[in-house]
Amino acid sequence: MHMSMNSYLIVASTIFCIGALGVIMRKNLIIVFMSLELMFNSANLGFVAVSNYLNVISGDIFVIFVMVVAAAEAAIALGISIAFFREKGTVDIDKANELKN
Repeated sequence: MHMSMNSYLIVASTIFCIGALGVIMRKNLIIVFMSLELMFNSANLGFVAVSNYLNVISGDIFVIFVMVVAAAEAAIALGISIAFFREKGTVDIDKANELKN
C-alpha cells in the first residue's frame, strides 16, 4: 500500500504539534528535551516525504544535517541536565529562574 505525501505530512505535523505542546506545557527538563527531539524527527519525516515526492536527493541530505544537529543537541542537553540537577537537586524548569545572580 502506497501512502500519499499528504498522509506523511499530516503525521509529521501531528508529531510536531505533540512535541511543541510538550515543550510549552511540561516543566521537567528531560521531557522538554525529548519533545524537542520529537519536533526534529517530525521535520525529518516531512523532508523525506517531500524529497521522495519530488525525486530529489537534497531533502535526504538535509535530513542528515538535522540528525547531526539533533545528536549535538542531545549531548549538550544531557550535560545541561546533569549540571542543573547537581546544582538544584531537581530537573524542574521553574527552579532555573533561581540561577540568576
